[in-house]
Amino acid sequence: MKIGFIGFGNMAQALARGLVRGGAVEAADIGACARDRAKLQRNTEPYGFRAFDTSAEVAAFADVVVIAVKPYQVEGVVTPIREALKTKTVVSVAAGVTFDDYERMLAPGTAHLSTCPNTPVAVCEGIVVFERRHSLTPEQQASLEELFSHVGLVLSVDTPLLGMAGTICGCSPAFVAMFIEALGDAAVKHGIPRADAYRMVSQMVVGTGKLQLETGEHPGAMKDAVCSPGGTTIVGVGELEQRGFRGAVIAAIDAIDVKMRKK
Repeated sequence: MKIGFIGFGNMAQALARGLVRGGAVEAADIGACARDRAKLQRNTEPYGFRAFDTSAEVAAFADVVVIAVKPYQVEGVVTPIREALKTKTVVSVAAGVTFDDYERMLAPGTAHLSTCPNTPVAVCEGIVVFERRHSLTPEQQASLEELFSHVGLVLSVDTPLLGMAGTICGCSPAFVAMFIEALGDAAVKHGIPRADAYRMVSQMVVGTGKLQLETGEHPGAMKDAVCSPGGTTIVGVGELEQRGFRGAVIAAIDAIDVKMRKK
């Protein structure tokens, strides 16, 4: 299977690297085009990906064409090559561009799916959220699920929830990175070297998430299991609650949702 990216920004690069790292495809089976040819060369050559001059070349090369441009650019990119895309599987990673939009832009009968991935797909620990409404055959859907399972968790949501799923999965790595940085600073404050601090904090985040995924345990129960009566952890939990930790996280998501609705 050959994968072609129209647009090769951070998200497209993360997906490309993850698909190779996860063993889904070989590097030579990935190609891309972008407006800045010099930048494209810098982002493809070190990994063995192919660089193309035009979106038409990408469409001719690929079995799966990933639309990875800014949302406002999608129509201008898709319309000139809509006939070439009729025999391809089109996957969108453009935020907010959903089934109905592509039904209008693509030629009738084109197989397409809108998704929301996040950047940890680069290390095969990401999330790829599928829009439940699509025009794929069962075989095409199964093929894409298998493909993207190499880079992380794959799940589907209804169209009205796709934007929020994208916010939770796509924006939250920034919040987690801030949390890692803050815990790292706290560790450094108390004498732990910074490199060691970041490594142990990041592994703690990975391990806690993996524990929840594998056990399905409620996060509140996981928190309670670490909080002994009269112990140290509950003191920290109390301090976070007093400072509005959970409320701040929820408010951040609410603020993003408000901004998205204004677009």
